[in-house]
Amino acid sequence: MSLAPPPFAQTSNGFARSTNARLGQSQAVPKSVPSLDLPALQSASRVLQDQLVKDAQAVPELGDMLSIRNFIAGLPNSASYSVFPDDYRVPFQKRRLVGIPETLFQHYNTASVTTHMGLMPELERVWISIDHNLFLWDYMEGEQLSSFTDQPDVITSVALVKPKVGVFIDEIAWLLVICTPISVLLLGVSSNLASAPNRRSRQEIKLYATDMSIPTEVEMTSVIGTSEGRIFMVGAQDGNLYELHYQEKEGWFEKRVQLINHSVGGVQSFLPLLNTSKTSDRIISLVSDVPRNVFYALSSSNTISVYKLAGDKAVQQVQTLSNLYKAAQDKAPGCPALTPQTWNILSLHVIEPSRSQNGPHLLAITVNGLRLYFAPGVAGYSYGYGSSGAPSSGGTQRPLQLIHVRIPPANLRHPDEQSNPCPNAAPAYGAPSPRPEQVSQTFTIKALESSSYDAGLYIAAQVGDVDGTDYVLCLSPDLTRIGTLGQVTTTAPQPPPPAPYTQTYNAPSGPSRPPLTEYATVLSIPGRTWAMAAVPRPPLAAAATSPPDSPSYAITNELASQFSEPSRQFMILTNVGLTFLAKRRALDYLKAVIEEFQVESNAEPLIQFRDSFGRDQTCAMLLAIASGNTFLDIGDQSVGTLSTVSPDLVAVAKQAFYDFGERPIWAERTTYGTGDAASSGSATFSGRREGFALYFARLVRPFWKARLTRPGAGGVQELNVIDAVLVTVQKNLFALKDLLDKSPHLFHSTPGDHTGARSAAASEQEAWKAEQGSVAQLLSLLSRTIEAISFVLLLTDHRLGDLIHECDSTVQKMMTSLTFEQLITTQDGVSASRALVNVIINQQIGQQISVDTISEVLQQRCGSFCSTDDVLLYKQATEIVRKANETNNLAERQRWLGESLRLFSKGARILEFEKLKEICGDYQHLNYAKGAIELPLFCAQVYDADGQGHEYWSAGLPSNDLRSAFWDKRTACYELALSSLEVFEQRATEAAQSGGAAFDPAAVRTHAYELAFQTNDEMFHSTLYDWLISKGLADELLEMRPVYLEAHLRREPITVQKYQLLWQFYVKDGQPLRAAEVLGALAESTVFDLPLEARLEYLTLAVGNAKSHPVSVGGRHETAIAFLTDLEEKLEVAQVQLEMYHTLLPHVNDPGEGGEKVRLLSKTLFNITELYQAFADPFDLPEMKLLIFHVSGHRDEAMIRPIWNKIFEDALDDVEPRIGADRLVSKVLPLGQRFYPSESAFPVRHIASLLVRFGLANKDILPYGWSPRILVQCSVPYAEIWDVLHEMYESQIPPFNEQANVQAVSSDIAVLLSDWLDDVKRPQFAASRGEFPVYRIDQAVDQYLAELETSRTETKATYEAVKRQLRRDW
Repeated sequence: MSLAPPPFAQTSNGFARSTNARLGQSQAVPKSVPSLDLPALQSASRVLQDQLVKDAQAVPELGDMLSIRNFIAGLPNSASYSVFPDDYRVPFQKRRLVGIPETLFQHYNTASVTTHMGLMPELERVWISIDHNLFLWDYMEGEQLSSFTDQPDVITSVALVKPKVGVFIDEIAWLLVICTPISVLLLGVSSNLASAPNRRSRQEIKLYATDMSIPTEVEMTSVIGTSEGRIFMVGAQDGNLYELHYQEKEGWFEKRVQLINHSVGGVQSFLPLLNTSKTSDRIISLVSDVPRNVFYALSSSNTISVYKLAGDKAVQQVQTLSNLYKAAQDKAPGCPALTPQTWNILSLHVIEPSRSQNGPHLLAITVNGLRLYFAPGVAGYSYGYGSSGAPSSGGTQRPLQLIHVRIPPANLRHPDEQSNPCPNAAPAYGAPSPRPEQVSQTFTIKALESSSYDAGLYIAAQVGDVDGTDYVLCLSPDLTRIGTLGQVTTTAPQPPPPAPYTQTYNAPSGPSRPPLTEYATVLSIPGRTWAMAAVPRPPLAAAATSPPDSPSYAITNELASQFSEPSRQFMILTNVGLTFLAKRRALDYLKAVIEEFQVESNAEPLIQFRDSFGRDQTCAMLLAIASGNTFLDIGDQSVGTLSTVSPDLVAVAKQAFYDFGERPIWAERTTYGTGDAASSGSATFSGRREGFALYFARLVRPFWKARLTRPGAGGVQELNVIDAVLVTVQKNLFALKDLLDKSPHLFHSTPGDHTGARSAAASEQEAWKAEQGSVAQLLSLLSRTIEAISFVLLLTDHRLGDLIHECDSTVQKMMTSLTFEQLITTQDGVSASRALVNVIINQQIGQQISVDTISEVLQQRCGSFCSTDDVLLYKQATEIVRKANETNNLAERQRWLGESLRLFSKGARILEFEKLKEICGDYQHLNYAKGAIELPLFCAQVYDADGQGHEYWSAGLPSNDLRSAFWDKRTACYELALSSLEVFEQRATEAAQSGGAAFDPAAVRTHAYELAFQTNDEMFHSTLYDWLISKGLADELLEMRPVYLEAHLRREPITVQKYQLLWQFYVKDGQPLRAAEVLGALAESTVFDLPLEARLEYLTLAVGNAKSHPVSVGGRHETAIAFLTDLEEKLEVAQVQLEMYHTLLPHVNDPGEGGEKVRLLSKTLFNITELYQAFADPFDLPEMKLLIFHVSGHRDEAMIRPIWNKIFEDALDDVEPRIGADRLVSKVLPLGQRFYPSESAFPVRHIASLLVRFGLANKDILPYGWSPRILVQCSVPYAEIWDVLHEMYESQIPPFNEQANVQAVSSDIAVLLSDWLDDVKRPQFAASRGEFPVYRIDQAVDQYLAELETSRTETKATYEAVKRQLRRDW
């Protein structure tokens, strides 16, 4: 790796920009405000979210690692450790030693006194008792002491607990429980933060006498407290569990202070010495588990009891874990650390709750370093070895069981052997550890005396082999082994030598995935250890934890937290002083190897670090170092100040960032038939981009997904994240931005990178293009986030809760759910921020305060949230409207109003709707039509700048669509414009009635309408048209025919009114064919509930308009003819349907399906087939059937003949022949007159046959010629009737094979020919005389006479008369 500065191009690539403002500094204000690219910000935000998810998945929870069983067949134990000789990988570092104050040290060295010591990290104090005197040493200040000497007995133990609520004054936040051999005393403690040198804060305390003490028969020790303020302790002599119960006042049967013995019951509980525990099972220590509302007791026989808090003065022992030695042996058989001689549990430690369902609750540590992990058992599982218990009262606490045995590390380096050489090579991730070099002296854990645990970190002390020195075992998770960090995985096969750092007992095979692996080291400290504890996290670190909606990471994943909080520390109290041990994070390792590189110029440790922690993690840490992260200095508990990093260190970090980051890679997807690589691939980003995104995401994690506000006192909203967190994060973000702005080359490729074939160069170019685009989005989000923090802090300065209360209800509701991410990246955030800025400006104006100062601050700190131009424009426009209202000069007023409109339009993006409504009201009051119409229409465009409202409207206003909010904003603006038209309309009407107005209201109204119709906003036009139509001005609108009217009338949702107006629009516009199309669609619509008569009317109008279509218009003549034909056919069918409906109208109220069918006829159109099959046939309507056959033109003798047969049968049913003849005439005559010459409905031959047969059957009653005369009245021509009768005469087919019937037909023919001859001679006869078949008739008459019976004298006379007339007239 070359760390010499490369010849990078120093030109900007378009996304590196200089910074113009720091928080609290006044610098040049840019004149232009870049427009927000919300999609780009949202894309960058998704990148941050991806990084947060990776953090949550990178390191497994402790419980998940302890539950790995596949690597040891059912034997959950582990002993995998990483031991390194070099200092930069030692997990802990001694930071400082604070000596005991000299005055106390002198007393301590005096042999005639009794002294005890302990830690109170919550108060930053060490308690030291010298005989009956208690001293509280403020170790942060070094020499400051508080003392308590108002009791005479030797103090043996002191504990700090929380008080009960309501018992003491509010100032008392803690209680000191002071134990002597014969009494227990309570002291109240108040605590306040005060400033200290070097930007630190310190705790100031004050002691209060409580007058609460109680004598005891045994000495009390191991005092613990609960979150509710209850106090428990152990009798040193009897090993019983006691509770110190206290209350505000004494009661009838209760003292103010009581000592309750929970190891015995009943009255004996108040008499400690009357019942003592067995010496073999004495309790020796207690540990409180506050999150789970239980506490644990360790006995002298290595038994663990679990107690649950029950009612007042009561506890419930829910479980006892005994025979733990056997349980541990079963889980780690053959372990040399497990022997009866060394089996002794030293202490218990509560393990913090985690995300994992397998998460352990309790850790027990033996004197030789063996760690036992206890977790709730699986439901239904036994309690384990020797455990007994009862279900808890809540029924939710599952009993604990031993789940894992952690074996202590072997071959630890002795503290004297620690060195600082850099090894030649470190094992790559996944490769077996090499054999350690032989050391002359090792360290064995055998007699630990005290221990401490915090967040996966563990330290324990034992007496050193040098007088006055203790050795501290330090353990921490090795994230390079247990985490998925994108490390380099070795693939070359290597022999697996047995590594003494990883030991498993009775293990048949190696692990399938890395088990729990820890760094292990031993440090020496001066003095003999009295106590040790974790240093409490500073308030900033506690506040910087992940918000509820953000992906949470394992507490052991320090990579995710090292940029947002100081390193964790432990303090060890000895007789020499207080030693602080700081956990060395990966960030500290990296800084150490860079510093070593500066001295020795050896890059190998840097490469080893990169291979161990992965490329992306390393690049993120390099950015933190180069930008001087506020938590860079190990062990520094101060916050809010950027770390000072030397220029040389920054240069090495930047160079390593560039070299380690590598290049982006373009992965092409094969797409056959295309050659566009850009559209068929994706980029794998470089470590530089990934490291940037990862560092950025970790910085903003404390607030990114958090809600902006939360309900405060009185329901007033307040900031949800403390100011200190935001300020610290902003400083780190600004330092990062400043670094990247000054080093744009960090994301550039060098000329040497472009090598290889053209195709390779093209794909690399695509990869670089994608990477720089993503980096540009992240940089944009970085700038926006810095400004957002400034904006939020500014809102806090102006009382955020009051500002929100002044906003409209929509903004108030939005603010209660808005997150920081949404404020920065969404339109809701933009809208909310503008509303809040407007409130601030209105406050300034309302208080007669110049807005210049606030506008300057807004522009400097958060220009993207509100530009100075917008503020000034708003201010000037408001002032100008006021001037226009005051002047009486109409020309001057118009000039002022025009200028105000221009300014309001320029600042429309910060103009909230309520203010817009107020301005429109001013314009209406001043009769300024241009402003009252144009300003709300312009704001409608601004409020929907991305066009989402337009898209929603174009899509037909679908339900449950997020875009509806933008449409609602547009609609509100449109309503303002329409209200202006309404106002001007009303004034014009009133002026016309009263007269005498100082101005011309009619002219104002006309001008307002002109402006409304001139806009090119189609959505407003649509709203305007609906408004005009609702006011009964549809005819006027049709006369105007504005440009968007046709589109409006055609747009969904369609209505009858719209279609009626649309066809009229087309008629007025000279488009009759389109009018016919609309009318046809309206008539056939199934959407509208139209009566049948209306549908028939629409079809009639459609036919009329279609016939009006000019032949040459648009070249649609043939199409128009086809369309007209179709319309005419539909009209005919509709007419049939109407007639059928009237026929069936008497049945419309019939019950059941029949009545429903009839009603259906009046609601929708049916085709001819449906009318026949669904109505005519089921209801047996012969006339309707004939009509359907007539209209359809369908010819089917098999169907039509039965219909006529039925008609004849119905007419002749149960009546005498003469009446039947009259009924036939009344039936046949109208049908023939209607349907002839339609053979489909009126088959002449069949009907003639039916008539003749009836005549033959009744020839004695009916006169000759009855049948043919009926057909003649049906308009059947004489010639056609003669042909039919002549066929019967000649046919010889029954009944015409009988001579009597033939003679009867001959008589009918004689009458027919006589009538025909008479008609021909009339002037009004339709046919000409020349068409009369004289010769044919003459010949036929001769035949008829020759064959006529002599008895038919009347018929003979008729024939002879016909013959004479033929010869006379022709």
